[in-house]
Amino acid sequence: MSSRYPNSIASTLSPSIKSAKSRARREPSGVFSLFQTAQIQQFKEAFSLIDQDGDGMVTEADLKNTFSNLGITPTRRMMDDLLTDRPGGESADDKDRGVNFTMFLTMMGEHLLELDSEQELLEAFECFDENDEGKVKCEELRKWLGEVGERMDDEEIDRLLKGPFTDRQGYFNYREWVKVLRVNGEDEH
Repeated sequence: MSSRYPNSIASTLSPSIKSAKSRARREPSGVFSLFQTAQIQQFKEAFSLIDQDGDGMVTEADLKNTFSNLGITPTRRMMDDLLTDRPGGESADDKDRGVNFTMFLTMMGEHLLELDSEQELLEAFECFDENDEGKVKCEELRKWLGEVGERMDDEEIDRLLKGPFTDRQGYFNYREWVKVLRVNGEDEH
């Protein structure tokens, strides 16, 4: 049986390294079990938007184009941070500095699992929802987010409150926002 590696390299790889690499390629990732099918589809759509050349890898060029389209000029450090945050970390080979969909999904899972559970988030917002309507006055939310606990800066608060979850009357619909963030919620019956 011929090796997929050139003879000069294949002879230096121990059998255990070869089998570990082979096993890593064949074993399916458990990350897909963390999400519901609809969530995976949404992540796939986001990945496809970033993977502008459609080659199945988000590379530095893809990230630069995406940032450019958003009017952002990424710094070298920002690019390095994004590309080395991937599972497996840094790569010695510059052409291998990319993220495939499984890596992307793993990264999203790691970041989203850091969030509080859906119930904890709802309970936190319900403290400010006197009429149990599922929404909170933006002014009040801005005050608490900027002055209490782990304070957010004005830019972070603006990004949250100027999004699609704020209505024209100045209320933030926290129930809808939490639904979007839900990672480990049960299927709705």
